[in-house]
Amino acid sequence: MLTNSPSYKKSSFGPAFFFLGKRQREALAHYYEFCRLMDDLADEPDVPNPAEQLAQWKDEIARMYRGQAQTELGRLLAQDVQTFSIPQDRFLLLIEGMQADLQGRTYQTGAELDWYIYRVAVAVGLATLDILGLQGPEADKLALHQGTAVQLTNIIRDLPDDARLGRVYLPEDLLHRFGLTRADVLENRNPRGVAAALQELDARTQAEYARAFACMAAFPRLKMLPCRVMGYVYLKNLAKIRKTGFLFTRPVKLTKGEKLNCIFYALLKTVC
Repeated sequence: MLTNSPSYKKSSFGPAFFFLGKRQREALAHYYEFCRLMDDLADEPDVPNPAEQLAQWKDEIARMYRGQAQTELGRLLAQDVQTFSIPQDRFLLLIEGMQADLQGRTYQTGAELDWYIYRVAVAVGLATLDILGLQGPEADKLALHQGTAVQLTNIIRDLPDDARLGRVYLPEDLLHRFGLTRADVLENRNPRGVAAALQELDARTQAEYARAFACMAAFPRLKMLPCRVMGYVYLKNLAKIRKTGFLFTRPVKLTKGEKLNCIFYALLKTVC
């Protein structure tokens, strides 16, 4: 039986979304609750039969688009799908990415990693823009660059936690360039070699943020406020990680004050 998540009604997106209409805020809350639920199925060790539950949610998505959802969250998402014209792949691609995590999929090249990033981050960005009323080629480019930048930041930031789950998202060819193996990352061996690999990945991540901010110029400033807030928060988090020399054993995260500063900066960029 599918699991309903009890927390989606309490979802909150903070000051970045205060200017949105109630219906948009609700739809974003429902979609991000779906994302959190899928992520928990892939990551939480005490989840019973996670692969089966992901498969059941894949079936629930199909029912949503037929108007036959069986869960409360599914019924709410079905209404959002109709209101905001959200394509089905925004849900199915994310499930496919979570299935890859459960299968322990590894990535030989940056191009293979991009396959995963598209599913777990770019698709989420596309759904967010759907709800913001932004679709088309320029929106696709924005979702691609910002989603890639955010997910690469997550990969860098969460490297210690992912290793404890037995996961390494750094591509094999990147590891090999620095004389590393997956075991080095999993067992925290050769930390300076890993730091050098992360530094190279950081350079690509910064370039993706620059492309994303350039894409935002094609849209009304106010509609870009949520995207700017997310971009500045993650970019600041990346800068904080960079200050460690990429030598850290626990994820480096921003304080509430640092996040608020990013929100204030995004507001300034929006009105000035």
